[in-house]
Amino acid sequence: MASLLSTTTQTPANHTNMYADQVLLLSFSELLANMDLTWMADFLKGMVKPLAATVVVLLAVALSFMQKLGLGGEMIYSIARAFVQLSIIGFVLQFIFTRDNAAWIILAYLFMVTVAGYTAGQRAKHVPRGKYVAGASILAGTSVTMLLLILLRVFPFTPRYIIPVAGMMVGNSMTVTGVTMKRLRDDIRTQMNLVETALALGATPRQATLQQVKRALVISLSPVLDNAKTVGLISLPGAMTGLIMGGASPLEAIQLQIVVMNFLIGASTVSSILSTYLCWPAFFTKAYQLETKVFSSE
Repeated sequence: MASLLSTTTQTPANHTNMYADQVLLLSFSELLANMDLTWMADFLKGMVKPLAATVVVLLAVALSFMQKLGLGGEMIYSIARAFVQLSIIGFVLQFIFTRDNAAWIILAYLFMVTVAGYTAGQRAKHVPRGKYVAGASILAGTSVTMLLLILLRVFPFTPRYIIPVAGMMVGNSMTVTGVTMKRLRDDIRTQMNLVETALALGATPRQATLQQVKRALVISLSPVLDNAKTVGLISLPGAMTGLIMGGASPLEAIQLQIVVMNFLIGASTVSSILSTYLCWPAFFTKAYQLETKVFSSE
């Protein structure tokens, strides 16, 4: 009798638990049914062509193997990393574009500047605090340019316009700044006797390294200027190509490309010049002497 009573008293509780589980299962099923997964299907469908294009990379890997270059593994790693990075960035940009919030634009811009500063600093690894110098230079050069872009109403302050243009500016400034810093340090190192003689004769650090600074800036900015001279004649830049492939008229595409090219030159010039000024404190002592430990390593 006791066991029977125990069974009868537990039965309602068991029924309640079973009912709760059924409700939870039905709710989860309804949630899955109501979720719009068409975006995932569209994304996977769109990745078919990029995956097919990796045939060219496999060709490069095969050639690297035949020539015994030892770059096959790095090629595969690079393209795999590009796939992952671009896929993640695509979802992030999709999120930012749908929000259309100024805070997200600024965060995306600062993230790009941070990565660019780190990368440029890696190139000029013998420059003390090179990552900070590069980051500050890129931030200053691109932010001034972006501010002018907005004040002149060239582009509206929306993620769809600002983030791609900022990315192009930051990328170019990163390359130019890294080359400038590395070249300046290497030139001073190879011409230490000339610089020290000038300092001994009473020259300031800027006067003593004027020729080295000019040479570093000319070398770093020359590719940007050459690209501007030959744009449209040899290659069609990314912004112009993207618009044309997206259905815009060639006339609209060249108008946008002219604007972008102007701002690229401006941002790169400001960033590279500022980086030379920020490098000097690390190159010289307070007594206006060369900091030999900066130039001792290869």
